[in-house]
Amino acid sequence: MKRTFFCLALLLTSLPFWAQVNEKPFVIPEVTQWEGATGEVVPSGRVVAKSKAFDGVARQLVSDATEMKLPFTTLGKGRAGKGDVVLQQVKDKTLGKEGYRIDFGESIVVSAATKTGAFWATRTLLQMGEQHHFPKGLMTDVPQYGLRGCMVDCGRKFIPMPYLRNLVKIMAYYKMNALQVHLNDNGFKQYFGNDWTKTQAAFRLECDTYPGLTAKDGSYTKKEFTDLQLLGEDNCVEVIPEIDVPAHSLAFTQYMPEIASKDYGMDHLDIMNPKTYEFVDALFKEYLSGKSPVFRSRHVNIGTDEYSNATQELVEKFRYFTDRYIALMESYGKAPMLWGGLTHAKGTTPVRSKGVLMGLWSRDYTDPVEMKQQGFKLVSIPDCYVYIVPAAGYYYDYLNTEWLYKNWTPAHTVTVTFDEQDPSLEGGMFAVWNDHYGNGISVKDIHHRLYPALQTMSTKCWTGQKTSVPYTTFNAKRLSLSEAPGVNELGRLPLTPLTKAELQANSAVGLPVSEAGYDYAVSFDVDCANEDKGTVGFKSDNAVFYLADPSQGRLGFARDGYLNTFGYKLPASGKVSLRIEGNNHETRLFVNDKLRETLREQTLYAVFPSDKAEYMPGAVYQTDVYRARSVMHYQRTLFFPLKQTGSYKSHISNLKVEAMKDKEK
Repeated sequence: MKRTFFCLALLLTSLPFWAQVNEKPFVIPEVTQWEGATGEVVPSGRVVAKSKAFDGVARQLVSDATEMKLPFTTLGKGRAGKGDVVLQQVKDKTLGKEGYRIDFGESIVVSAATKTGAFWATRTLLQMGEQHHFPKGLMTDVPQYGLRGCMVDCGRKFIPMPYLRNLVKIMAYYKMNALQVHLNDNGFKQYFGNDWTKTQAAFRLECDTYPGLTAKDGSYTKKEFTDLQLLGEDNCVEVIPEIDVPAHSLAFTQYMPEIASKDYGMDHLDIMNPKTYEFVDALFKEYLSGKSPVFRSRHVNIGTDEYSNATQELVEKFRYFTDRYIALMESYGKAPMLWGGLTHAKGTTPVRSKGVLMGLWSRDYTDPVEMKQQGFKLVSIPDCYVYIVPAAGYYYDYLNTEWLYKNWTPAHTVTVTFDEQDPSLEGGMFAVWNDHYGNGISVKDIHHRLYPALQTMSTKCWTGQKTSVPYTTFNAKRLSLSEAPGVNELGRLPLTPLTKAELQANSAVGLPVSEAGYDYAVSFDVDCANEDKGTVGFKSDNAVFYLADPSQGRLGFARDGYLNTFGYKLPASGKVSLRIEGNNHETRLFVNDKLRETLREQTLYAVFPSDKAEYMPGAVYQTDVYRARSVMHYQRTLFFPLKQTGSYKSHISNLKVEAMKDKEK
């Protein structure tokens, strides 16, 4: 046997370079099985669906490839020819619900048992197309875990619907199949004068049952949320709505104070109060009842995390509350999903577990072994590994993707490591929590953190322990892939600088990008006129750059409701050369090639009169010194807007936009 292997190895290494067996193609997530052959396939451009069930997949492949300028641009019929992509449905239990096989021979033959498997195969083909590399061989790709997801906190920070729609497309491109949308939550009261009634809270969905409940600073209509789920269905991504009760519920108690707990904080619903149940029942009914419910998804998450366990009576009532809303979801035909909290709330009141999906997130709230024994289906989302909390100073600002890539799989939960593919484990997720309302973080900042995490978690949830590509290779090559067809949320710039000699006010800028993402330099000359406060220089759908900001008439920018200004005001006349440089930590202003100012993170503190420190008792002159209660790290970053010019009187010329350096994005 050893001699046979040695002879085969010798034969392979002695082949001429053009006949070497092809290595596994690089895609994300990594393909689970590859048998290399020799040579390359040259795509013809035609896509042929031999199975009617895959007609829609074929159309989408052609549409996406056309968007990306890749060689799958024509829908074909009849007999497949050389270089054609062929989609065929097969009965093959080894492929499961999401697996597929691609035979790269004279043509490219995709075999799958389901539409989902065929769709994932087309994502692989698109990624290979981006790299202009179709090596001959046989690819068999089956996910190791069935649930591969991301949770986004939209309660503490409004995440606009266009971004969520793009996020669905990005997740689909990397075979992530579950997007959990956290629809309600609230800030921390210490940042709001320790007053619950003044603390930020939001419920983000249109609501007819309780007029006025929906957040005023950003929300989704029912139709928008339904359309998001439909987009998810078209892209094999389940959009899972979450209404978090009975904690994290300040948005509901500010609306109806009589259902707030008087003992455990106003962010807790009073679960001893019958009116609480009337309120929550009616809220869920609005989105789950009728022939075409707003919540189309299979799963609905009911929250149930971080509630007080101060007394055993309270614990038993919490367990009753949890079981009641699991049953309510089931009565509407939904598979209930919840955050683990039952170890924190040990008691005797039974909580049903069959068919219930529980998030394993905290060692303080959930014991994984105990929950497995109770019969819950489990999803691994351990806070110590996969929680992003932007600029908060705890958990992760950016996930440790190298450690995760080398060490983590969904079998690694909060306290124990299960066997790989343990039957109780559905899969893994990561989370983005926007805890610090008011910290200046933009949606672009969130995406800059989310995207590398998504690429990494995609690999680890699909491939599990079968990951074989070295991290250094993965981390370098992942940057060459698009986010998704037609999506550039990162604001990536081409390698060659973009220029525009002359710009007109109130006009399209006319560049191939609408904004410049980190790390960029944008320079331009201004022949100055006396500008009114609020004069816009450049704008996009996400940001505004002011020639004269609305507050003080200085250079500045606004995005996500935050206004940041430089300590520089354009002269009323004369010529000035400006240069703005931005990365994920700071925004710099250069005037006439000299650095004028850098807007960096600002550390802010929440203090109260009770925090006053008496260092000199009895002294004639008393100083006002306080101990810091809580810290907030305020961010002043900018994706530079380049979609349109504003209504200025000055003349702008010699616009130049360039990528500063190739940094991890």
